[in-house]
Amino acid sequence: MPRHDDRSPSGRTIQQMNYPHPLIAREGWPYIAIVVVLALIAWRFGGWWWSLPLWLLVAFVVQFFRDPPRVVPAQANAVLSPADGRIVQVGQAHDPYLKRDALKISVFMNVFNVHSNRSPVDGAVENIWYFPGAFVNAALDKASTDNERNAVWIKTANGADVTCVQVAGLIARRILCYIGRGDQLARGQRYGFIRFGSRVDIYLPTNAKARVAIGDKVAATSTVLAELNDSLARAPLPNARMDAD
Repeated sequence: MPRHDDRSPSGRTIQQMNYPHPLIAREGWPYIAIVVVLALIAWRFGGWWWSLPLWLLVAFVVQFFRDPPRVVPAQANAVLSPADGRIVQVGQAHDPYLKRDALKISVFMNVFNVHSNRSPVDGAVENIWYFPGAFVNAALDKASTDNERNAVWIKTANGADVTCVQVAGLIARRILCYIGRGDQLARGQRYGFIRFGSRVDIYLPTNAKARVAIGDKVAATSTVLAELNDSLARAPLPNARMDAD
């Protein structure tokens, strides 16, 4: 995707991703069209006051599907946030997809956050796994293993393995992922979307350094979640899963 260099307020070189769609995510176009038509019908036959709740619904749907461009930090070993939201978990955990110990960072998205998902690192897609599941509150830790989810295994050029997992939430009933095994991803590249409240989990090598804490608010692409230790990134994986669902 085309990019151009810019300068941050601090003087650091940054990059801005230009998306091949307007600032409103294409996933939302049908929903916006439906509620606008309903609001117009209510206004035509019932007047302003009858249509007001539907116009408020239009405003909510438009803000939900907003998808603004974001600046990409130039720091080479940075792991960027794959989503907007709030940090609900930071710590050592078991990565069930690559069967390894890992640093896990989880971002919870409420219905007022941007729900476009973006790649946290530059790298190649090694595998993707989809699991049907429940729809418990995505802010809970058990959502990582109980809910519907889609896991993407990305390997960086330095050999670091990053697992990025889209997790459906209490309201979300649709996970969208537009990439496949073998694809090359750039940091900040848009690769998926989750509708109406959800969570994204990231599993990193244990030697990665977290740069966020529980409760922090983060923005997709522009917030650095962690830093990879490139010198130790090539540790072999213990029997990583290679089956694709």
